Amino acid sequence: MQQLSLALAVMLTAMPVMAQRQQLLLDGPWRFQAGDAKAAAELDDSTWARVVLPHSFNAVDGEAGGAYYRGAAWYRRVLERPAAAAGRRQFLEFDAATMAAEVWVNGQRAGRHDGGYARFRFDITNLLRPGRNLLAVRVDNGALPQVAPLGGDFTVFGGLVRPVRLIETDDAHIELLDHGGPGVQVDTEALTSAAAQLKVRVQLRNDGALPARRLLRLTLRDAAGRTVLQQSQAVELPAGAADDASVQLNVAKPHLWQGVFDPYLYRLSAELLQGTSVRDSVQLPLGLRQVAVDPQRGFLLNGKPYPLHGVNYFHPGRPGHGVAVGDAEVDEDLRILMELGVTGLRLVHYQHPPRVYERADELGLVLWTEIPLNAAMSEAPAFRDNLFQQLRELVRQNRHHASVAVWGVGNEVYRSDDAIRDLLGELHRLAKQEDPARLTTYAHCCAPDDHPMALQTDLASYNRYWGWYDGEFTDIGPWADRLHAKLPAKPIGLGEYGAGASVLQQEDPPKRPQPGARWHPEQYQALFHEAYARQLSARPFLWGHFVWLGFDHASAGRNEGDAPGVNDKGLVTYDRRFRKDAFLLWQAWWQREPVLHLANRRASPRPAGTVAVKAYSNGRQASLEVNGKPMGTVPVVDRIAAWPAVPLAPGRTTLRVRDERGATDSIEWDIQP
Repeated sequence: MQQLSLALAVMLTAMPVMAQRQQLLLDGPWRFQAGDAKAAAELDDSTWARVVLPHSFNAVDGEAGGAYYRGAAWYRRVLERPAAAAGRRQFLEFDAATMAAEVWVNGQRAGRHDGGYARFRFDITNLLRPGRNLLAVRVDNGALPQVAPLGGDFTVFGGLVRPVRLIETDDAHIELLDHGGPGVQVDTEALTSAAAQLKVRVQLRNDGALPARRLLRLTLRDAAGRTVLQQSQAVELPAGAADDASVQLNVAKPHLWQGVFDPYLYRLSAELLQGTSVRDSVQLPLGLRQVAVDPQRGFLLNGKPYPLHGVNYFHPGRPGHGVAVGDAEVDEDLRILMELGVTGLRLVHYQHPPRVYERADELGLVLWTEIPLNAAMSEAPAFRDNLFQQLRELVRQNRHHASVAVWGVGNEVYRSDDAIRDLLGELHRLAKQEDPARLTTYAHCCAPDDHPMALQTDLASYNRYWGWYDGEFTDIGPWADRLHAKLPAKPIGLGEYGAGASVLQQEDPPKRPQPGARWHPEQYQALFHEAYARQLSARPFLWGHFVWLGFDHASAGRNEGDAPGVNDKGLVTYDRRFRKDAFLLWQAWWQREPVLHLANRRASPRPAGTVAVKAYSNGRQASLEVNGKPMGTVPVVDRIAAWPAVPLAPGRTTLRVRDERGATDSIEWDIQP
């Protein structure tokens, strides 16, 4: 493996000895083997597979439906490095390793991390040596009784599924080992249009053998890169000690972060200087805003009602890769969701890649992000401790993001006893202790609506599938009214609602399908969401509502719709190629730009006769032509323009629709005798 690390050795040699923090991506190649092995340096791994990170060993079997490999696997690589410079520290950083990871350097254990979705770091300074170093990582995506999640309707893709980096910094540095966080915390103590009062806490550590005297410099820059303010203070760091420095910043006439309407971001840098030399630094985006929820008016951003609607976003997975994808896939997903017109996202059911939070800040999306307490729980102290660890990681790694408004403490735990009630209460209190300024919620499904487990958090959220698993899709509005009347002081929202659909399965008009069956016609999903859209839009007291799902996702235990191993409730197919009709409907409700789409474009070939034609629009009226023949102009009602009886003769048929703004859409159907 000596030749594999040549480029890395050159890059490490080129690192300036006295430079500030350096980061080096360790994407590959790595050697990989599923199953157990040894960390020992003398192990021959020449027959192991060569892989590049991010990588999942379930990229194929995790999407096939049924059983998939859950257990141990190993990754190894050689790291060539020169002799360490005096006064420097080296850390390994993992953005995620599913579900548990143990790390060795040159046969010596660097540490273990339990939890598959959060960033973690190890200080490996004392384990490295000049020349050849062996990195070995054992991951395990098996069902570990002390690690959340213990259940869930999704594939647990094992592996080093997000990037790995080597970080080098000064002995005296901004903290790197506090639950994977950036070491800089910003709290907004007061915010008006005239001024913002900020408290910045910088965690500092001196791992050196001598005391360190440094200058801490904070610089706030506006979106154009201009310095808004700068403040410095001297800090004294004893040898081998950690300390915090707190600085007050006052911003005059702040430009507020206003969600998708104006996602304005400042940039805050924290630098440690020795003389005029910057020895360590951290940069963070900073959006100035306040969030709240009113039981009658819904979600409030900077004191004003903000329409919070969107989808559940599972992960930026792709066929053949699972969740082992990069920033490009995240960016593509968020472009599609912005095209849809979302104002917020629920990130399920675990912490997402850092890129999601970064882009949400920039795009103005409001986020509900949650820990993986999902479906099942254990009363063992080790499991509780792991949940607390994962919640601290989620908060400390993401509390600087303006987009994050709600911390989720769990989802659909299938029990309703005192143990789950008490656990949810503890998690709520921990989240408020970590971050008093944000809200908490729990996605409730499987006990009475007013059960104490549903009411432990700031916000009550419910997962409801009437019209799919049970009930009728006309039930959702009356249910919300009854619950709002019963709990008038409690903010309530919808965490999930949806129905399955395959773009390969067409039935017009559709009969109600069986959820677990292999027939999920696209048309039924559209009818489901038409009904929900009408009812939810008329109830502004809902603090938010989120479609299940944005994109189809891998779920090994499912065998329904057009393919096994997929939850097909997404508005977009798993490969991102097709936007389903329900996507076009919600786009007409949510998008501010003109929208006009004919429905049922894939319902061809079809028999001749009289059919109902509809288009989704956010205009006032629309006109239809069939092969150039006018079929009339109709009003748009609840974002639908409908022609209930359109005669179609055999042959190739073009339908074209136009609205009063000049927007057009057309489809072709093959009409058969």
